[in-house]
Amino acid sequence: MTGDIASIGECMVELAPIEGGFYRRGFAGDTLNTAWYMRALLSPAARRIRYVSAVGTDGLSDSMVEFLAANALDTRSVARLHDRTVGLYLITLAGAERSFTYWRSMSAARLLAADPGRLAAALDGVGLVYLSGITLAILEPDDRSRLFVALEALRQRGGEVAFDPNIRPKLWSDRATMAAVITEGYRVATIALPTFPDDAELYGDESPAVTASRIAALGVGEIVVKNGAAPALVRFGQQEFMVPAVEAQPVDTTGAGDSFNGGYLAARIACREPSEAAALGHAVAARVICLRGALADMELFADLRVG
Repeated sequence: MTGDIASIGECMVELAPIEGGFYRRGFAGDTLNTAWYMRALLSPAARRIRYVSAVGTDGLSDSMVEFLAANALDTRSVARLHDRTVGLYLITLAGAERSFTYWRSMSAARLLAADPGRLAAALDGVGLVYLSGITLAILEPDDRSRLFVALEALRQRGGEVAFDPNIRPKLWSDRATMAAVITEGYRVATIALPTFPDDAELYGDESPAVTASRIAALGVGEIVVKNGAAPALVRFGQQEFMVPAVEAQPVDTTGAGDSFNGGYLAARIACREPSEAAALGHAVAARVICLRGALADMELFADLRVG
């Protein structure tokens, strides 16, 4: 893969629980989390990673953009909208499992694809785009269609599109719309990164192999079906194989799938085989779930860097 990497979506303020009933403020969001771990595993000198989004012009938005830039993520494709701000979510833990409460009605990221010229500029020179079902869920239908057109144009000029459906029913108006739009996300993708229990619940898949076959029938040539602590199923062309997870004692599973995606994509960008890429994805996720919050210190992954 040549060219820049672009991760498209919403960065939010994260309130993560700490001891004593307090919360720590951070910044996170599924597509940012994946970009973060790609950045941790790839040299900034070798590959630029753009974050494509929108924020407000308030102080909190300023802090978010400064945070991204300070961690070697390119912020030139983050639009600044004066009448909007950034979304916020709060993590609630039950053991190591997490649930989220969101405040995002005035999130500027909901307009990230509203300006076709700005969107085209954000993807100019990009070789790989990453997005999620959450990216699609927060957009108005016209903006969503505009994004699909831009992604198809990128594919036509030889680019890759990686898509994680990251299914969150609460973000959708109804189940039928969610299923239809996620399917369109698969259709525009060259790499699919679903999670088996989520796709199984939405589409009725009986096994990870059925999930992979359904997605392959939509024209996707590279598919990794994540399945928690169970092995991931990888389908690459006509090959299909299982890659075991790395055993870990989870503290907080926030960002587990996102960090797996970051490891997998970083390895593929570095021209590693899909089996090695999935193994790296598992290794990254195993470390992340042993820490609190979605974003771990990048230096904790220095020994896993691939390029």
